[in-house]
Amino acid sequence: MARGEGAEQCSNTSLLQTPSPDGIKRPAKCESRSGLSVCSKLCYAIGGAPYQITGCAIGFFLQIYLLDVALLDPFYASIILFVGRAWDAITDPTVGFLVSRSPWTRFGRMMPWILLSTPFAALSYFLIWYVPSVDQGKAVWYLIFYCSFQTLQTCFHVPYSALTMFISTDQKERDSATAYRMTVEVLGTLIGTAVQGQIVGMASAPCISAGEDLNSTDLQVASTGNFTEPRVSLQHLRNAYMIASGVICSIYFVCAMVLFFGVKEQKETCRVRTEPMSFFQGIRMVMGHGPYFKLVMGFLFTSLAFMFLEGNFALFCSYTLGFRDDFQNILLVIMLSATLAIPFWQWFLTKFGKKTAVYIGTTSVVPFLVSVVLVPSNLIVTYIVSFAAGVSVAAAFLLPWSMLPDVVDDFKIKNPDSQGHEAIFYSFYVFFTKFASGVSLGVSTLSLDFAGYVTRGCKQPAEVDLTLKILVSPAPIVSIIIGLLIFISYPITEEIRQGNSKLLNEQRENEMDSDSTELNVV
Repeated sequence: MARGEGAEQCSNTSLLQTPSPDGIKRPAKCESRSGLSVCSKLCYAIGGAPYQITGCAIGFFLQIYLLDVALLDPFYASIILFVGRAWDAITDPTVGFLVSRSPWTRFGRMMPWILLSTPFAALSYFLIWYVPSVDQGKAVWYLIFYCSFQTLQTCFHVPYSALTMFISTDQKERDSATAYRMTVEVLGTLIGTAVQGQIVGMASAPCISAGEDLNSTDLQVASTGNFTEPRVSLQHLRNAYMIASGVICSIYFVCAMVLFFGVKEQKETCRVRTEPMSFFQGIRMVMGHGPYFKLVMGFLFTSLAFMFLEGNFALFCSYTLGFRDDFQNILLVIMLSATLAIPFWQWFLTKFGKKTAVYIGTTSVVPFLVSVVLVPSNLIVTYIVSFAAGVSVAAAFLLPWSMLPDVVDDFKIKNPDSQGHEAIFYSFYVFFTKFASGVSLGVSTLSLDFAGYVTRGCKQPAEVDLTLKILVSPAPIVSIIIGLLIFISYPITEEIRQGNSKLLNEQRENEMDSDSTELNVV
């Protein structure tokens, strides 16, 4: 498919000189084409898969990898997870401002960032899952490549997120494209869970009973030829993590190429963008817009809830529920359910409104968070609860990205002279989401350290079991409640959203008529 297919053409150079009946050439309105094709929406959606595939693998497996495979002390693991996510959050607004200042090229402003960051991001991701042969400095290794990957992935994801505003000016087309994107992204989490979980699951290393010790020095000695079963299996497990990361890197690259060649980025209006603003001006602008602030703060807490669950679920299944050999399949069930539920939530938000969908979709997970802790450990019950919880996970994926364009449109209505700041809005939203992720991972791992977590232990102390129960049930529920209380004051209802869409269409027509009048006078 050609990269320009199905997109609306609109730029300063697209005002075509057309002869009028009196022989005078007059500027025509911006050239436009039909709505986005299904192929264009699919190519756009596929571009979102790398972020979710790698994010799912890191979210579900990095904590247990650092603790039980790389054999890091829980304290150092918590530092890596928190600092890495905090650094990742800081890079988002920085990249957002750089993207907003990027010159327009024949590929657009967003696409060059996506293309150039892809190979380096894939390499950094692969090195996260490699265990260096030296014990000293191992924590520094993971911190460097974790931060490097997060930075490079930000250079991909922030422009990709803002691309939503540049594939179409029609709200229905953007909502439809977002639904395609969320379906593929949830499918990406399914792929990430399947690739990482199934490959790693086939090489599961046995746990260590109380009294045994397996440190990195022993592993180096064992590499000379005196192997015991735990040591051999641990090396196989490390190799499995590297194989899984290699597969995911290949998928990352292919998806980026599909996005680049299958989607045409378009300028949104015929007007020249306003001058770029400073970092602090950007903060005042986005956080000073009431609907945006309430949307971000609401999803900050609801995202924190699901990230508490994501970061600790593998450990919870392995130790608290006792399903060490089944946790990857349980995660697969959650992601499969979420993938199947995306079309339902797209229909639901269209039928009943996005704000209603937030309340219903987010609260639907609460009964399952309670039951997974209170119901006695049973594998069949756990599968059933996981499948049901995946329905709510789908809502958590879809709704934030579906509502964010509405907030940006509302800003444009109230600030008609401020244009070209879409990347700033998206980058700050990603900033707060990743900040929540860093908080959840750092707090979780540090809490496990204080509770006395035993690296690769067959059993954990009672304090660790209690901590894991708190991290996957009460903590997420409290975060959800806070987020929904914030959403009560979110002002953009369906009536306001539709009214904004109508006003924006009128605004665009007035802009084009004004440009035409100015050219006629000249």
